[in-house]
Amino acid sequence: MTTSTAPAGEVGSIVERLRALVAGLPAQDGVAVFGGVYLTVTEAVATHLAAGDVFADPAAVARLDVLFADRFLTAVDAAAAAAPAPASTAARARPAACWRPLLELRRHPGILPVQFALSGINAHVEHDLPLALLDTCAVLGCAPDDLSADFHRVNDVLAQVEAQVRERLAPAPAELEPDGPLLHLLSSWSIDAARDAAWASTLTLWELRERPVALAAASGALDDGTGLVCRCLLTPLAGPGPH
Repeated sequence: MTTSTAPAGEVGSIVERLRALVAGLPAQDGVAVFGGVYLTVTEAVATHLAAGDVFADPAAVARLDVLFADRFLTAVDAAAAAAPAPASTAARARPAACWRPLLELRRHPGILPVQFALSGINAHVEHDLPLALLDTCAVLGCAPDDLSADFHRVNDVLAQVEAQVRERLAPAPAELEPDGPLLHLLSSWSIDAARDAAWASTLTLWELRERPVALAAASGALDDGTGLVCRCLLTPLAGPGPH
């Protein structure tokens, strides 16, 4: 396997970009909510990379981290560029389907912060993570199995942050209605299921890498299917007042 040359500074620049994104948006903006969550993830990964205490190949993880984050930041940039652009330009710049629900509903007053956070995590884990891992394999000249252990360690960091998100943003269990829609939504989505699906998607797309038509079809279906779940996670549940 070719060793990655991704400098630590690239991960640091991602942290700075995320900080700038979050700082430049209202706190209740759905992109700011998820951006804050993702900033926590990226800072945690950067800390582990610096300590050298978790990942088997820190340089490869740094490359994955940069390619992974760039998919979210590219979607945000594409949405911003498309808004005032002519139709032909907007079509070229349109964000991936998995990110459109969050980007389109980011200011909806009936959507709770925890919904924005889970929708973003779902888009990033189920769609962006498999594709970022394949991009990393292409850069390093390796197969997914070579990065499997570190892939799952990154997922462990995501799972820890997801648990923190639920604790910080979701109402306390005693405050949830036993048969209410929010409890139903929170119970229906699982970070473990999303992580398992991400790895299965990675292996499927890897097997199709020499069949471009099938690869494009499978990638498109993954994007659309992930987007559908993300839109369901953003079903308005709150009243019209502030969160």
